[in-house]
Amino acid sequence: MTDLIPQFGGFAFTLIAFVVALSIIVAIHEYGHYIVGRWSGIHAEVFSLGFGPVLFSRVDRHGTKWQLAALPFGGYVKFLGDADAASGKDAAAIDALDVQERRRSMHGAPLWARAATVAAGPIFNFILSIVIFAAVLMISGQASETPRVGEIRPMPAEMAVLERGDEITAIEGVAVATLADVYELGRTLPPGPTLSYDILRDDDALRVDASFPLIPVIGSVTPRSAAMDAGLAEGDVIRSIDGAPVYAFEQLRTAVEASQGSDLALEVWRAGEMIEVTLAPRRMDLPAPEGGFETRWLIGVTGGLFFDPEVDRVGLGQAVTAGASTVVMVARTSLSGLWYMITGAISSCNLQGPIGIAETSGAAASQGLDTFFWFVAVLSTAVGLLNLFPIPVLDGGHLLFHAFEAVAGRPPSDKALRVFMTVGLTLILGLMLFALTNDLFCP
Repeated sequence: MTDLIPQFGGFAFTLIAFVVALSIIVAIHEYGHYIVGRWSGIHAEVFSLGFGPVLFSRVDRHGTKWQLAALPFGGYVKFLGDADAASGKDAAAIDALDVQERRRSMHGAPLWARAATVAAGPIFNFILSIVIFAAVLMISGQASETPRVGEIRPMPAEMAVLERGDEITAIEGVAVATLADVYELGRTLPPGPTLSYDILRDDDALRVDASFPLIPVIGSVTPRSAAMDAGLAEGDVIRSIDGAPVYAFEQLRTAVEASQGSDLALEVWRAGEMIEVTLAPRRMDLPAPEGGFETRWLIGVTGGLFFDPEVDRVGLGQAVTAGASTVVMVARTSLSGLWYMITGAISSCNLQGPIGIAETSGAAASQGLDTFFWFVAVLSTAVGLLNLFPIPVLDGGHLLFHAFEAVAGRPPSDKALRVFMTVGLTLILGLMLFALTNDLFCP
């Protein structure tokens, strides 16, 4: 029985991380509907975080009931005149309202007010993502273009030579002007245990020997990857692969690709100790720099320099611009990935269901708050994008009905709406079942 305690602890942590991530995203999405609806003169009767039995509730001065329900896997806003959480029309309730009250209902308000209220949910998701991306960038800073050493990573003693504040001017006699030059040399110079560095230290020009620039140090671990399953962690330094010493991250990349999925035996330095890890690379579909996707063998780690570069503070305007660009990139990659899955260009196993998202939430939370909130921002963008799909039941479906009303001068009939909503609900449930199947059966 005691053997189950660590497993239960991991499950509980994963579940809590998933609920927290989902609750943040849903709360912001539904608040967007609520606040824009209120601004537009539409009355919200209920704002619920979660479904099922109500655990806590209160009614505010606007007459809206705010409640926390027992099943924390979603939420909704029920407006005046809604029959259900999906904003289906309660015809009997609408008919019982006078003209003034009908204006305060979702179905009796002007078209512009209804459309703005519906669109606000996804828009608030995108705003949340921009805020988180910008905040993380402002807090962590941005690597300076000047190739100057910030913090030295913990690593084997023979590798620690440079000091904080050292400015690199050349590597192996090749001049270095920017941090990008250091990365480029880390990809192109022949790997070796040490290289010669020309540096400026306290205005003194020195030449020292230090480790290869891009050593096989793990900068981050991808959730649900071979590396995470094998227990590799940020800061681990891979010293050998199948008994052969490695000095550069590129050597690790080459060995992983050459394995074609066969087991690799890694010798890893971790906080002064050597450990042995065996893992098998997995085929993964990744966005290609030139667009589209490419399939590669990966263990799920990123690399980095043997030191943390000096960072510059990022201003609010620059951070918000970068955050918005990241949202656009995530949305474009998501749409591209969906299209490639539909056409069969990449595996449909790339579509995660609730189990996969929950596991990713837990894995992200285990790597720190910055990684967790970055994941929340990515997931918020995906939720906002998904809700804009023109499928009845989703916000995009309602916007499609509003567009029809704007063109035709009348809304679709109640009978047509019921049919469309049933079809939309069937599609969504089918997609959820397919994604859940992926969680259970995909490698």
